Amino acid sequence: MGFTQDIAGTRYVFPDLRTLLARATPLRSGDALAGVAAESAAERIAAQRALADVPLGRFLNEAVIPYEADEVTRLIIDRHDAAPFAPVRSLTVGGFRDWLLAADPAAVTALAPGLTPEMAAAVSKIMRVADLIQVAAKCRVVTRFRNTIGLPGTLSIRLQPNHPTDDPRGIAASVLDGLLLGAGDAVIGVNPATDNVEAVMRVLEMLDTVRDRFDIPTQSCVLSHVTTTMLAMERGAPVDLVFQSIGGTEGVNTSFGVSLSVLKEAREMALALKRGTVGEDVMYFETGQGSALSADAHHGVDQQTIEARAYAVAREFSPLLVNTVVGFIGPEYLFDGKQILRAGLEDHFCGKLLGLPMGVDVCYTNHAEADQDDMDTLLTCLGVAGVTYVMGVPGADDVMLAYQSTSFHDGLTARAMLGKRAAPEFEAWLDRMGIGLDAERIPARLSPALIGLA
Repeated sequence: MGFTQDIAGTRYVFPDLRTLLARATPLRSGDALAGVAAESAAERIAAQRALADVPLGRFLNEAVIPYEADEVTRLIIDRHDAAPFAPVRSLTVGGFRDWLLAADPAAVTALAPGLTPEMAAAVSKIMRVADLIQVAAKCRVVTRFRNTIGLPGTLSIRLQPNHPTDDPRGIAASVLDGLLLGAGDAVIGVNPATDNVEAVMRVLEMLDTVRDRFDIPTQSCVLSHVTTTMLAMERGAPVDLVFQSIGGTEGVNTSFGVSLSVLKEAREMALALKRGTVGEDVMYFETGQGSALSADAHHGVDQQTIEARAYAVAREFSPLLVNTVVGFIGPEYLFDGKQILRAGLEDHFCGKLLGLPMGVDVCYTNHAEADQDDMDTLLTCLGVAGVTYVMGVPGADDVMLAYQSTSFHDGLTARAMLGKRAAPEFEAWLDRMGIGLDAERIPARLSPALIGLA
């Protein structure tokens, strides 16, 4: 059974839920490139109005990608929990939006196991930016490894000390820079220039030496392919977190060289190391709208719904961290600052609603129609929305990945403007090390205790 909607004397027909979701999506270049976007603003409004009247229960009976054809779909359906879904099961998508805006944080947070990604994506498509911010701010998601991430009133920062040749000295210099500016409580995470296991192990060992020497209550990660990290664990490397980029269809994950079974095996290996001190959330996932189109594995589904489906994959493995690298893939998928802003807030909303510790890499590539003012706007909106963490990149310019993100100073600004703090264990460490004059402001002055790292 399809969907119809009349607007100004024109009848719009949407043959199935997949088409309706795509046509209802706010304009973005990736959907236009894929040929699934609405052909006009009028068609988009018609689709959004029709989508608002769809019962939430329909998403349990009509898969946008067939159950038998995709292991992510099977995961979504098989893991659905009817009990937490009960408070909203009689609602339409529009009614669900109203319910979310009125509900208290505990009620919104409790829904997560009962929601499918398609439900979250659907309601986001009929929300304004202010709606996305307001509801995401209600979601409470707390994770733990060597510190506690996601507590109310906190904003964590991933210290991202990438280097174009994986030189441990260059990485260490950026680590020092970030620590002195209060970054690193989410993770000290390096994107390696090469996926060579020996090179990865060298960086892992250096990061662990620094962490251990200064007794830093955080976790490190080299963001190599999951199979490389598994090899490193087999060889005795000090692996805290297992990283992997993931997508919302089986085909996307195949293009990344992973499957649900591989991720499960990697998680079990990391848990067996027992390196956490306050928790055992050992996985770190990154996602981004557009990866399914790049892999020709989108099945005619819009990129934002596919992105939300990736969160079902992440949720299966109880991650410490998840983030959408929102503007990294390029203007073919998110053309300008306006599209990046909307996508970042949608991704954060959907991830939090589905129970994930959601961060956002507030970023863009140099050939996109965006600039750092756009990133300041998105960072501020995400801070108000309760984003779990953002990136800290020296000078906001990643010299290895060649894209623009947020700097250590940007993270400090967001914390100062919004009254946010670092993870409590990390904040106590900053105080012990003499970094900063007080808990509220952390100026860039050299701590005597860190002289040995300089």
